[in-house]
Amino acid sequence: MSTLFTKIIDGEIPGRFVWKDELCVAFLTIGPLAQGHTLVVPRVEIDEFTDASDELMTHLMQVVGKIGRAQKRAFGSARAGVMIAGFEVPHLHVHVWPSNSLSDFDLSRVDENPDPATMDASAQTLRAALREDGHPEVPAE
Repeated sequence: MSTLFTKIIDGEIPGRFVWKDELCVAFLTIGPLAQGHTLVVPRVEIDEFTDASDELMTHLMQVVGKIGRAQKRAFGSARAGVMIAGFEVPHLHVHVWPSNSLSDFDLSRVDENPDPATMDASAQTLRAALREDGHPEVPAE
């Protein structure tokens, strides 16, 4: 059975994509800690990051770095937070979001009902920042 993330990747469920390449995609999470909170997800279904190849993890972390740099600039944060939890969906995903303090790492503080217009604007802002950095992997919408 396909995971929730595979259904998003395959277009069965809508997602606010900010990155697409042959190995992974990135889209805004529906429960953000901050504007622009993104999940970087491999196209292949892998439950735990410890089961992923070194090559795939290297690629995912390279994409995370590109998104994190764009988030810092686009949303004016001091840092980009990164976390691999893996309990929410049994499909490897890396959280990356604009962060200003350690309290920003508390997943109990996610916005469970974010404004769709704000989410759309955040996705557009992040896509624009990634394009400014010269990344062709950014989808039009």
